[in-house]
Amino acid sequence: MTKVSEYGGKDIKVLKGLEAVRQRPAMYIGSTDKKGLHHLVYEVVDNSIDEAVAGYCNYIKVKLTKNNECIVEDNGRGIPVDIVPSENKPALEVVLTVLHSGAKFSNKVYKISGGLHGVGISVVNALSEYLIAEVHRDGYIWTQQYQRGIPITPLTKKGKTNKTATIIKFKPDNSIFKNINFDPEEIEERLTELAYLNPFIQIEFIDENRQTSKIFHFPQGIIDFVQNLLNRNSLEKLYDIQYVKNVYGENIVEIAFIHTNSDTEISRSFANNINTVDGGVHLTAFRNSFTKLVNNFASEKIKEKDINLTGEDIRQSMVYVVSIKTPNPQFEGQTKSRLVSPDVRIAVENTVLSEIKRIFDSNSDIIDTILQRALIFYKARIAAKRAKQIVIAKSKTDILYTVAGKLADCISKDVEKREIYIVEGDSAGGSAKSARDRNTQAVLPLKGKIINVEKSNIEKILQNNEIRSIIAALGCGIDYEDKKVDLSKIRYSKIIIATDADIDGYHIRTLLLTFFYRFMKPLILHGYLCLAHSPLYKVITNNKYIYVYTEKELNKIIKDLKNYKVQRFKGLGEMNPEQLWETIMNPKTRILKKISLHDIEKAENIINILMGTDVEERKKIILQNALSVSFTQLDV
Repeated sequence: MTKVSEYGGKDIKVLKGLEAVRQRPAMYIGSTDKKGLHHLVYEVVDNSIDEAVAGYCNYIKVKLTKNNECIVEDNGRGIPVDIVPSENKPALEVVLTVLHSGAKFSNKVYKISGGLHGVGISVVNALSEYLIAEVHRDGYIWTQQYQRGIPITPLTKKGKTNKTATIIKFKPDNSIFKNINFDPEEIEERLTELAYLNPFIQIEFIDENRQTSKIFHFPQGIIDFVQNLLNRNSLEKLYDIQYVKNVYGENIVEIAFIHTNSDTEISRSFANNINTVDGGVHLTAFRNSFTKLVNNFASEKIKEKDINLTGEDIRQSMVYVVSIKTPNPQFEGQTKSRLVSPDVRIAVENTVLSEIKRIFDSNSDIIDTILQRALIFYKARIAAKRAKQIVIAKSKTDILYTVAGKLADCISKDVEKREIYIVEGDSAGGSAKSARDRNTQAVLPLKGKIINVEKSNIEKILQNNEIRSIIAALGCGIDYEDKKVDLSKIRYSKIIIATDADIDGYHIRTLLLTFFYRFMKPLILHGYLCLAHSPLYKVITNNKYIYVYTEKELNKIIKDLKNYKVQRFKGLGEMNPEQLWETIMNPKTRILKKISLHDIEKAENIINILMGTDVEERKKIILQNALSVSFTQLDV
């Protein structure tokens, strides 16, 4: 026996302070590649932005040094330096060294904030070779230094000042990151976004390596943002950029949009200044409600009937920015790439269906332009779909109307005398072919269960070998798109479904009836479709025999018999040709049931009694279960 290695309390490791961040950095910043490196910058900048949104800051400076350092300075209130009673340490040190600490766990200090977890700047500290914090507050300059998240100096009062500010200088740890060289263009793009989203601030960006200095300030906010997207992509606008701002509860929603002469949709979405690159509820709510609003106007203004514009039709030439500021946003993960706050949806929908509707109501030229543009893409989409269908239909013509592979056809040319049996499997097919009247009866055996047409598209349905065999054998085509069943081309007067009298047989019958109901309904309406009643037993007594079709009937017959033998049929494939002829193929003795829409109504009534559901749900049940009911049920 192998000796089990010892495992006890000494093997349990407790990571204290910021050790957990250094041990598993990807949990906090997403990765340790370029994206994670720049996430450090954005965490610090976001703190300054939160000060600006709260109304205490209007200037932020970001500087990249030749030594791969990043310095972020703002003229906000400055991080507090007084003692946090619960920790007995200065607030600055707590914020920089304790995970889940900060002023953003309530709405008292920051009503709107991008940093919610209290891990942002402490994570930056943990993943930096060194970090130096300088705070101008209460008339003094305070400073403290850290190495890899650990304080190496106490909080020190350095001198007097007449301003308020927070200055964070850090250098990423090259033992954590693969590359610590910042990409100034990527940082510049993010800072530009923040300036668009917050028109009340000025952001300065200095890059010592390129010896450049830029200032970003956009008084018109996201209107300027949309204009920039137009300029960058050389797009021509079809009307003036539209902008709405709406306060709904505690949520602030801003939307700017324009349609262009292109066929490209360009969108940007933000939540509390965080670029939600994977979208979320705010973006989805805008798209859905904008589509609904435009379609409402389309129903009034477009004369053509049966036009249903999709969101893609409406937005295909649209450039838009959606920005939401909310007190308690919920994101997927620490990197906040997708917003999942449920209450935001209502705020965005209200903005679209009230504020943007007001624009359309007061300026019909704008909504007319949008509808004209959407109609172009709608017609192009429909034309492309039809072209695709023509190609598909053409490629399938030979398949659909060639002779079915295993069909044993009958001799007579008189359609009124011709009938076809659709049976389950090769065994039943072999017996049926031997038992039939070759002059008037054709047999088409199916291999296994056909596809469930309720859950499949037309392309997949027509690729199914059994479906193709049925279509080819009957010769009358099917109903889909602009194609219709042509009863003048039907090759048989009766189509008889003959399956085993068990669960699998009912399932196959179910699938077949569903197919006929969906794609060959005229066959049901005009009485072509029948079910053959297959026997369950053969009772033999006194050199006589009788076929029995139900358990109830069997019990009634054998009740008064003394000497008898019961043969149980496992399926049509187990019956010999003589038995098949006597039970399901001899026109004089067989029991056939014509399927009609009235039968469906009866079945629906049964389902209603059993399930207590409404009409629409009953239809769904009956179609999905595809009339897998017994003859007794149908005759109720």
